Amino acid sequence: MLTANTLRFLVDLAENNNREWFQENRKRYEEAKADFTHLVSNLLKEISQTEDLGNTEPKDCIFRINRDIRFAKDKRPYKKNFSAAFGPGGRHSGRVDYYLHIQPGNESFLGAGMWSPAAAQLAKYRQEVDYNAAELKKIIHAEDFRTYFPEIHGESIKTTPKGFSKDHPEIELLRRKELFFSHRFTDKEVLSKNLIPEVLKGVTLIKPYCDFLNYIFHDEPEADTIIT
Repeated sequence: MLTANTLRFLVDLAENNNREWFQENRKRYEEAKADFTHLVSNLLKEISQTEDLGNTEPKDCIFRINRDIRFAKDKRPYKKNFSAAFGPGGRHSGRVDYYLHIQPGNESFLGAGMWSPAAAQLAKYRQEVDYNAAELKKIIHAEDFRTYFPEIHGESIKTTPKGFSKDHPEIELLRRKELFFSHRFTDKEVLSKNLIPEVLKGVTLIKPYCDFLNYIFHDEPEADTIIT
């Protein structure tokens, strides 16, 4: 669980998003960051029971609170949230992992899935859907999955992907460019002692989907090249 002081810091930061205020309240930031780090540490220990995360540490998972404003119109220097990604090596794993986002105002969530895939990854996803959509649909259409992850995010194209028929029975899945699922937490839930069990419940439910994507993106053996 997190403390109310951590959420209060994020509320105040959102209202005073400038470097002067941040420096004056750096001690509060350090305390809030330590609180979030403790949560991430406990989650890492639990997730490691069923996932091979290697020697991943909390610092590997936690995203910086500073925003990259080099090319942004919005020049506010800080994010309004704490966030972390759980995968082998943390946020730079390069694999589909579990993303935890803590933001006051009932904006916290756990999410995972296909987001901004490389062109080759998107092609592999569509090839797998064309070949065997049943495996993916069994995972993401399961009642317990959809109950816990009711929100679907990401872009779809309106046209038919090249190489496929507009009458393809899985055309809606084929049109997806992104397929990301999330479960929101209220502020009350974030501050509850049940937060870790709830996050772990979500991780367990969405793990088969992450495994499906990681297999086709990273682990599936390449077909042997046949020269004719």
